[in-house]
Amino acid sequence: MIKSPKILCKKLGLSFSQLELFTLALTHRSIGSKNNERLEFLGDSILGFVIAEALYNKFPHADEGILSRLRASLVNQTSLAELARKHKIGDYLILGSGELKSGGYRRDSILSDALEAIMGAIIKDQGIEACKAWILTLFAERLDGLSLDNWQKDPKTRLQEHMQARQIDIPKYKLISESGLAHEKTFQVECSVDLLKIKFIGVGASRKKAEQHAAELMLQEIAKEPK
Repeated sequence: MIKSPKILCKKLGLSFSQLELFTLALTHRSIGSKNNERLEFLGDSILGFVIAEALYNKFPHADEGILSRLRASLVNQTSLAELARKHKIGDYLILGSGELKSGGYRRDSILSDALEAIMGAIIKDQGIEACKAWILTLFAERLDGLSLDNWQKDPKTRLQEHMQARQIDIPKYKLISESGLAHEKTFQVECSVDLLKIKFIGVGASRKKAEQHAAELMLQEIAKEPK
């Protein structure tokens, strides 16, 4: 049985005067024409702007290229799906029987769209400023953890240069799996370094994105090692 949207609304710290808007934000297109796609469109637009402005203010000396990469690290399907899972949004999604049987409540694309649709619903119910405040709260931990030190280059380049500087063989990338429909595929790529005997699996909407994710995970692990 699908949990009540009212419960999720409260857990997310939200209060809707039009709860039907919040319910609509959780409704996937597999239900029919009355779904969250229009709200997702609205939420996607405000999310990109709010994060861009936050980064612009946080890093006054960063150029456009770095700001774009920082935003892309936060505003992407994988990142949004992770946030949705953290708040257990999948437990409240309203899906058609086919999507329910195929595990749609776990799919990155559906979870990320629902999160953006919630943002769109907040705009319609409470206005842009309320939505902006909620987005900044939602992303606060991730924004606080960002530093320019690691964003001059993409993860794969940084990892390769790190290995070359230490005269270690460059990382290897291996495609583990490819799943999903043609327009919403999910790739899993393994990044390994023979000498270090560690491996990480990255996930993304393309093979390139999955490789970048795996490289970033490897870099995070290396950063934990004693200097």
